[in-house]
Amino acid sequence: MITVHHLNASRSLRILWLLEELGQPYEIVRYQRDPKTLLAPPELRRIHPLGKSPVVQIDGETLAESGAIIETLVERFGAQQLAPPRGTPDFARYRYWLHYAEGSAMPPLLLKLVFERVAAAPMPFFAKPIARSIVSQVMRGFVGPQLKLHLGYMESELAQRDWFAGDAFSAADVQLSYPLMAARQRAGLSEAAHPRLSDWLARIEARPALQRARTRERP
Repeated sequence: MITVHHLNASRSLRILWLLEELGQPYEIVRYQRDPKTLLAPPELRRIHPLGKSPVVQIDGETLAESGAIIETLVERFGAQQLAPPRGTPDFARYRYWLHYAEGSAMPPLLLKLVFERVAAAPMPFFAKPIARSIVSQVMRGFVGPQLKLHLGYMESELAQRDWFAGDAFSAADVQLSYPLMAARQRAGLSEAAHPRLSDWLARIEARPALQRARTRERP
């Protein structure tokens, strides 16, 4: 049995979705974030020292990091189904996008979230203008331009093919779902500015496997 240690409002929905696409049975162990700190509960550290999610246990092995989990699950259960043939240009793109999602797309999104929280955090009245000025400069000078750059890059890639790795849906699309859903929510991804990314989001959200994963995600 595959066990997914699932934290609410986390990236582990991707793993539930992947398992639904693969048709693999699994069980969910749910954890709730601290409502004040938004951090994972300490119980997750009993499963993995970093206390992050997703974490998957399978055949006595504990797997962490979304990209590594996805690669492992696809290799074991769906190499013909959710990954292009090895040695092809599509496979090279597939592997690239699997790593791009967390290595390149997520950092500016995370920085945006962190700096927004800094600007809104309680602090002495005399510190607020300084903090907000720093946040504004970072957002204008770095974070905003980086988000625009990456969204434009991904938009242009989908002008060349239907899915990120090629003409067929793959696990790379599963991996990219989290940063692109987050970008739609808080980083300016819109149908007007990014019609291809918006169409891609509509297509993945129409997939029955993702809908089943969202149903199972709920307590």
